[in-house]
Amino acid sequence: MKKIVVLDAFVANSGDLSWDALRELGNVEIYDRTSVAELPKRCEGAYALFTNKVVLNADLLYNLPELKFIGVLATGYNNVDVKTARELGVVVCNVPNYSTYSVAQLVFAHLLNIVNSVGKYADSVKEGDWCKCADFSYRLSNIFELHGLTMAIYGLGNIGSEVAKIADAFGMKVISYTSKTQENLPAYIEKVGKEEMFKRADVLSLNAPLSSDNANFINKETLSLMKPSSILINTARGGLVDEKALADALNSGKIFAAALDVLSSEPPQSSNPLIGARNCYITPHIAWQSDTARTDLLRISVENLRAYIGGKPQNVVF
Repeated sequence: MKKIVVLDAFVANSGDLSWDALRELGNVEIYDRTSVAELPKRCEGAYALFTNKVVLNADLLYNLPELKFIGVLATGYNNVDVKTARELGVVVCNVPNYSTYSVAQLVFAHLLNIVNSVGKYADSVKEGDWCKCADFSYRLSNIFELHGLTMAIYGLGNIGSEVAKIADAFGMKVISYTSKTQENLPAYIEKVGKEEMFKRADVLSLNAPLSSDNANFINKETLSLMKPSSILINTARGGLVDEKALADALNSGKIFAAALDVLSSEPPQSSNPLIGARNCYITPHIAWQSDTARTDLLRISVENLRAYIGGKPQNVVF
């Protein structure tokens, strides 16, 4: 039977979901995590490898003559040397679109937490502050309405487009710095230039993939264009943000708040300047982790391998 190896299964499936569909396709070995030292031995003789974040580089791939298929348990595939895989005739497939609604939901979970201070108020009530209050209500911080604010979106793929729909439903004005033409955008999205996007944004949501062209897209210069009342949300890739520049902007009040689900290094070092920065809300890369999204991730991953075995590969990355 074909040897199929899942190299880092734990984050996608810690045991609450089933790998039975994958076991129908071969002899499956599942590892919660795989270190660099463990990688060559575990991959030896494999027909198919599945990786979430484990790096599959050229040196490794050249030493796996039986390998035919790599399945990425994610949408992003920068951890796989796709060029070398192609040269060796190894097909690489990812899982696009599985977490669109899950990620868009977290954008607004973060945003609503910032503008309504839900966690702060709930904690205050638990501590007895309402019971001791002389009035029927009290205010710990300002509460802002989203209606009428401008949501700027950088990256109008599936997730960015869904964020735009939700922003429009809240009554926000939606603008985007995008390569798409105005004619190809929904009527509620206004195409703008880069500088205008930063200047007009009340909320800026980053939803673009990371590339060499947009690394540190958020930096001292672009942050200086933003309003002191503005909010930055990043659910895309940590490398889009110069973290020190953002921390400085938050701590000095140049922008109001930031919500981040991704950082440049994951897990981060305790010295990361954003940990502890003023009005900075960080979650540990959970946007994609809804039960529905993870179920779809595993299902589509198995379908990718089944389709390849059947001679009709799908979701092949190029």
